[in-house]
Amino acid sequence: MPLWVTGEAGLLRLPSGRSVRGRGLREPMPSGHPPTFGVYLLGSAPPEFGWVSRWIRWPDFRLPGDPAYAGRVLEEAWQRARTERVEIACGGGRGRTGTALACLAVLDGVPATEAVAYVREHYHPRAVETPWQRRFVRDFHAPKKTGQ
Repeated sequence: MPLWVTGEAGLLRLPSGRSVRGRGLREPMPSGHPPTFGVYLLGSAPPEFGWVSRWIRWPDFRLPGDPAYAGRVLEEAWQRARTERVEIACGGGRGRTGTALACLAVLDGVPATEAVAYVREHYHPRAVETPWQRRFVRDFHAPKKTGQ
């Protein structure tokens, strides 16, 4: 299965070489390959997409309703991005998507204090829209594994 092609719209390349596509669901689906795994950050359940997906309840301009669940899903997305086409999306593709992408950058080794700047430089200059989203990224860490 081919991974994302460098230069595709919304693509964020992490320092490890993993690539993840961010997008706004209000925009048309980009051309090219569809994702094989998606994480959708919305206040209400998304429709079926035709690929494996996870929904994180996350109202616009807010934070995830269940931060622990969000951490587990983002960890899964980061793991899958090594061998799969992973997409992270919200309505507009900037605030919630940018926040989640910054958390993936933290999982990939970017210091939490630098992750928002990394995503703004490599994904979108207005990613991570609110002070509480920036704080969420700053305080984000990999979920504890069961039994640790």
